Amino acid sequence: MGQKVNPNGLRLGVIRNWNSRWFFSDKKAYRKALESDIKIRNLLMDKLSFASVTQIDIERAINKITVIIYSVKPGMIIGRGGKGLEEIKNQLSKFFKIKKAKEMKIDLKIEPVKKPYLNAYYVAQSIAEKLVKGFTHRSVVHRTMTRVIEEGAKGIKVQLGGRIAGAEISRREKYFQGTIPTSTIREDIDYANYPALTRSGYIGVKIWICK
Repeated sequence: MGQKVNPNGLRLGVIRNWNSRWFFSDKKAYRKALESDIKIRNLLMDKLSFASVTQIDIERAINKITVIIYSVKPGMIIGRGGKGLEEIKNQLSKFFKIKKAKEMKIDLKIEPVKKPYLNAYYVAQSIAEKLVKGFTHRSVVHRTMTRVIEEGAKGIKVQLGGRIAGAEISRREKYFQGTIPTSTIREDIDYANYPALTRSGYIGVKIWICK
């Protein structure tokens, strides 16, 4: 069961909240809001990749949109005197085609990720970046798993899939440390996947962390 179900989706409404929080009874409005949320996340993830953004939450009200950005390096997003925040607000205003502040208010919140090695997305991203640079996959995975356990996690599972180490035939490799009860809904398990584009092709990195 743990390999077939997304651990984040399985725990929605139980111990985990939705990343998009709003309600529309009209189907067309719902579809447009969902599509724009995906575009906003892709836009901000690409623009703020230097600050190690791990998650973006979006809350919508009648005349207000709140964007909450979780980052390992929040100071790099804010910038000197809040210039970075102003740039992001201007970009979002262009995206939503807002000409006047009265039409819709955009509220930006930057939340720091205090323990990055307990965040599955950050761990997956860091492993992928090292694989792209050509580091040995086993040493990278084992060092990362040790770091995660030292940070206070109960367990971690890492899965690599693709032409690992430039092999001619693609394969999957799994690494475990500690306990990962993926079927237990009350356990706080964080999951993320991230693609690593190496010289021999894509290697998929999947991370499960039991907090």
